[in-house]
Amino acid sequence: MEEVEVKCYSGTTYADRPQSFFWQGRVYQVSKMEAEWLEPGEKFFRVVTEDEKLFELCYNEAHDKWWLI
Repeated sequence: MEEVEVKCYSGTTYADRPQSFFWQGRVYQVSKMEAEWLEPGEKFFRVVTEDEKLFELCYNEAHDKWWLI
């Protein structure tokens, strides 16, 4: 896992949906969400970027940090 900077849509709660993330010197725009699920203290998102790459992101609520899996 690697820590990443994520910009996300926050509706009723923080981290409702990632919109973009910064990884390895590049900004990736999220074009669609394939899946999302919850585990105790964490939110997971499987996303597809505009260039058709698949990534899994995790938001850890206790540490207020995003991770690329």
